[in-house]
Amino acid sequence: MTGPDPVARIILDEAGDLGDVVLVVDDADGTLATAALERGSRVLAACDDIRDEEQLPTGVTVVDLYGEPDLADVTTVLWRLPKAVAAVADVAEVLALRCPPDMRLYGGGRDKHLVPAMNDALRASFGDVSASRGQQKSRVLRASLPQATWRTWPHRAANTELGLDVVAHGNVFGGTDLDRGTRLLLRALRQDQPVSGRALDLGCGSGIVAAVLAGLGWDVLASDTSSAAVASTTLTAEANGFSIDARRANGIPDDLYELDLVACNPPFHRGAAKDSSAAFAMVSHAGKALRPEGELWLVFNSHLPYLPVAREQVGPTRVVLRDQSYIVTCSTKR
Repeated sequence: MTGPDPVARIILDEAGDLGDVVLVVDDADGTLATAALERGSRVLAACDDIRDEEQLPTGVTVVDLYGEPDLADVTTVLWRLPKAVAAVADVAEVLALRCPPDMRLYGGGRDKHLVPAMNDALRASFGDVSASRGQQKSRVLRASLPQATWRTWPHRAANTELGLDVVAHGNVFGGTDLDRGTRLLLRALRQDQPVSGRALDLGCGSGIVAAVLAGLGWDVLASDTSSAAVASTTLTAEANGFSIDARRANGIPDDLYELDLVACNPPFHRGAAKDSSAAFAMVSHAGKALRPEGELWLVFNSHLPYLPVAREQVGPTRVVLRDQSYIVTCSTKR
């Protein structure tokens, strides 16, 4: 492994003596966890993205921040801050409620990704919040003196357009809102009224697509790389009286194959960086998981090259709907 990048370096420099038990959060490459282990600390780790979790070194104990994690012995939290202020607020609240009163938190990021609202998000859960000086275009937000007394996340909102209650944690794209791409995808699915069977909401986010499919009569499964997304989808299903099997996975678990339909609004970002490789992989996974004549329903920004990928990885593909920004396609498994 190469040495720490600037963000990991400033987090570790600011933290100094880590103490007996360290929690690393969203440690994208395992650098923070490795450093904490080398300093003799017992290390707990929580990664929202399962792909980050797979990079953790051996010797760490993985915890789920959206369950009921035991953080009572944590002395220091080392955190690569997410780009979403809502995600900072949500996770900070968990840490303030679950960690002991004398814990110290060090959250780092690149200057260009840190905004003043992140300080406010931390102040909602901690009595003492400050920022370090910059170093190599990176800095740390420090927090201590937990003061949160109850859980305000996840958020819940009624979507009258869909007739659903939507529940979302802070790290879910769009939160409880219905984004334009998903709206177009759902319009296409509702217009076409495909025959019911086993359907998968791939990249399920808050679970809006999964819930709509369940309402149409599908036997619905859902998957996402994100812990926040899987937790949100499960809660959205429960809020609307649906039974949806939501899984955290990088791809589609083998036991979910032989699907009749996969619906997907793929991401074109990973963290703060634009990255369509995961979306192309999702199309490939769908092609393998569908039964013959099964369908992949995909929505994407019109300038992105998903059409040839869908045709190659799945089969014949038609454009169902489009607007100025998005295209909805249906690909039939060869």
